[in-house]
Amino acid sequence: ARGSRRGRAAADIGAGSGYHTLRLSPAVGPEGLVYAEDIVEAYISGLRREAERRKLTNVRIVVGEADDPTLPPASVDRAVLVHMYHEIENPYALLWNLASALKPGAKVGVIDLDRSTQAHGTPRALLKCEFEAVGYRRLSHRPVTGGGGYIAIFEAPLARPAPQDIKPCPTKG
Repeated sequence: ARGSRRGRAAADIGAGSGYHTLRLSPAVGPEGLVYAEDIVEAYISGLRREAERRKLTNVRIVVGEADDPTLPPASVDRAVLVHMYHEIENPYALLWNLASALKPGAKVGVIDLDRSTQAHGTPRALLKCEFEAVGYRRLSHRPVTGGGGYIAIFEAPLARPAPQDIKPCPTKG
């Protein structure tokens, strides 16, 4: 059972214009929070204005760094990375830093296309390998209806490996 999403804290990593943030806000309700994170201030400035216009008091705009979403420690129940994972320059660093923002038992959902990173996707095997290298555990993986790639759900690491112990995954063109 999924349980109620109300009152939870969600993070939209790579929020951009906020398509998913604006849908997560009512889902978590006034007692919940949505962190809308992006590394480009210009992308989320429009979202900031729209959240103010809609009086969404549960949305927090966060300007992160390329390898660190800079979210508060142990603050997030659910994180989503929608069609942006393939853009991350150093996925190991981002996943390692994201882990510190996740509450125990938190889940991370990734939606991407099952194709090479050069073709603006992430091969399923590479995604699984990179998450597992940082201590996450894959819970499920299934196609998105309508040919929109796949959705993979991972559970937060119980403990993060030391950075020097992370083994890079073999990448395929």
